[in-house]
Amino acid sequence: MFLIREFKFDAAHNLTSYKGKCERLHGHTYKLVVKLQGEPDNEGMIIDFVELKRIVEEKVLKKFDHSYINEIIPQPTAENIAEYIFKELSEALKRENCSLYEVEVWETESCGVIYRGEKSCS
Repeated sequence: MFLIREFKFDAAHNLTSYKGKCERLHGHTYKLVVKLQGEPDNEGMIIDFVELKRIVEEKVLKKFDHSYINEIIPQPTAENIAEYIFKELSEALKRENCSLYEVEVWETESCGVIYRGEKSCS
């Protein structure tokens, strides 16, 4: 079973190792989707949505919302942002009955990345 919660944050960045318009400073309203995989506990929940919100706000949104992401991640592509967020949340969301399955980071309505904690390219 999967549990999903969606968040939004506004932030600016520029891609310093990229040649094109995204190398200039610009911003996005990012959509972050956090997905956990697990089984309901004795209360019938994988995790309380309130607890999930608190953890994501503490570990991610407090750092990223209205920030210049380059101060957190040197080359803040959607891919690198998703990997960073996954690593920030993974341990905090580990429970006996569930764990973090994936995060989605959307820069626009049509451009996003899904990261599941593994690197598949060699």
